[in-house]
Formats: sequence, structure tokens, C-alpha cells
Amino acid sequence: MRISGMPRSSLVAVALAAALTSCGSGTQGADGGTRDSPAKAGSEPGASPTKNLTRIPGVGDRLRRQIPADSRQVVAVYGRSEDSATSTVALFTRHGATWDRERTWSAHNGRKGWTTDHHEDDKRSPVGVFTLSDAGGVRADPGAKLPYTRSAAAFTAPRSWPKTHWHDFDLVIAIDYNRVKGTAPSDPTRPQGRSKGGSIWLHLDHGSGTSGCVSLPEQGMEHLVRTLDPERDPVIVMGDRAHLET
Repeated sequence: MRISGMPRSSLVAVALAAALTSCGSGTQGADGGTRDSPAKAGSEPGASPTKNLTRIPGVGDRLRRQIPADSRQVVAVYGRSEDSATSTVALFTRHGATWDRERTWSAHNGRKGWTTDHHEDDKRSPVGVFTLSDAGGVRADPGAKLPYTRSAAAFTAPRSWPKTHWHDFDLVIAIDYNRVKGTAPSDPTRPQGRSKGGSIWLHLDHGSGTSGCVSLPEQGMEHLVRTLDPERDPVIVMGDRAHLET
């Protein structure tokens, strides 16, 4: 478990600022979002077969070439459409030259959909391939292989949000978009500047779109936190279906 040397008051201010400008709530009255019906599990391209796949289904050559050659774990996020908050998440594991799809979950992304040019507060999730290097949350480490930072101060959602959102950050995995790898997910440092947004996470789902993060059911987050292994160089490839397939 990573232990931060920051004073508690500073940690609270930094963490809440990061959460409010990125993975905020998505229901009406919180950040103006609306609820969206969940995607059907297993609806991602190439749902069958699930074993010995020569490539990750639904991912075109442009993004496929961005997946590091050493990566043996890929989390794929298939957005329903460019302007939809509904998506499907699948975990793929490479065995030799082929891939197996291990698990699939219904999920949500940014409440306004997806973008290839993400900016602060656009309420869209960034399209692309990003490494996954750090995890954390309010809960005790559930057996994570990634470095895990437990901090109620850093990850407790503001109580001004609806109660349905209070546990969003009980478990999180940082998506390495405009952040410093090897730091806690709550670290606010943004190498590309604040205008490019940041604090994009995988976190617990509250049933509707997010402010840019990708949210999963509790069992999905628990599985990913326990399964993603830095020795397997995990990455996430994410976007709406049209952008993924190009």
C-alpha cells in the first residue's frame, strides 16, 4: 500500500478537486447528466468465439498498433456510439499469439459520449490506448497486484452528491491519460496541462454516465483490481465503436 506524506488537509483538497473536475456524478441534479439503459452483456463485436482469438475484436489497425507488444492484458471499452454514455467492458488475456476474452460487463462512460480531443469538463471520455498502472480507493486493498493506495480522505465522494454516487470511488483504477504513472490515482499532476483534463478512472458504477471516467458494476471492479498485473503490462483501449474500428 502506498503511503502519502501529504498533510491530511492538503490531501483532501487535492483529491476532491480532482474528483469534481473529472469523475463527477452523472444523474440529473448533480452534473446535469441523465440515466442511460445499460448495454447488454456480451454485445461487443466478436462476442463468439471467446477463445484463441487472433486479435481483439472490434479494434481496428490504428489503435491495435498502439497496444504495446508486451501487453498480455487488455481492457476493451466498447462505447455504443459517439454521443452515448452506455458501453460494454471486456477483459482480454493473451496466451502466446492469441487472445481469450475472460469477462464482460455492462458499463458507462462520459455522459456526453466520447472524444478524440478531450478537454476539461467536456463530459466525454477520451478515445485511445492508455496504460493501467495504479489503483486505490476507500476500501482496504482487496488483493491488488497493481500498486494500491487506500485513503478515505482522497477517495470519498462529496456528500453533496446523490447517495447513489457516494461509493463511486470505493475502488478505482487510474487510466493513464494526462497523469504521472506510479502515483496514486488521486495525484492531480497533469503533464499536458489542466485544460486537457485528467483524473480519468475506472470506478464503481452508479447507473448513469460519468464526467469522463468508465464505470463498472462492483463485481467487475473487484475482478479487475485483483486481476490486472503490472508484470502483464495491462492497457485499456477505449472509445465508441466507430472510432475503435478505424
